[in-house]
Amino acid sequence: MQDEPNSAQLLAAVIRFLRDSAAPLLPPREAFDARVAANALELVQRDLALGAESAAAEHDRLVALLGRDGSLAELNAALSAHLGEGGPDAVTPAIRDHLYATTLEKLGIDQPRYSAYLRTLEENAALAKTKT
Repeated sequence: MQDEPNSAQLLAAVIRFLRDSAAPLLPPREAFDARVAANALELVQRDLALGAESAAAEHDRLVALLGRDGSLAELNAALSAHLGEGGPDAVTPAIRDHLYATTLEKLGIDQPRYSAYLRTLEENAALAKTKT
């Protein structure tokens, strides 16, 4: 078992260092690069926190949609092939809901401050309140 600091704490410390200590002291181009590096580390941090759960949910939805098991890559390839065939059931509500959920999960990791993503979360929360 790893003692503290754990991986999440180490990432947070490096991100803080890059943003708060290093970037302000660097020339403009290098300061920009330090901020880009901090952003990349934040993405890794979110992926470590949310990625496994998101991938498991995506896998479960794909298994339900396709009626078979496989790796996430195999199931996504099968869904892509199905959509590429363009059959009458290519865009059923279940497929649309899966693609919507997957997109939101990926945005939550990749771009959690994206205004359209935040607005969608707010709209979904308001919709959920009206249903209860």
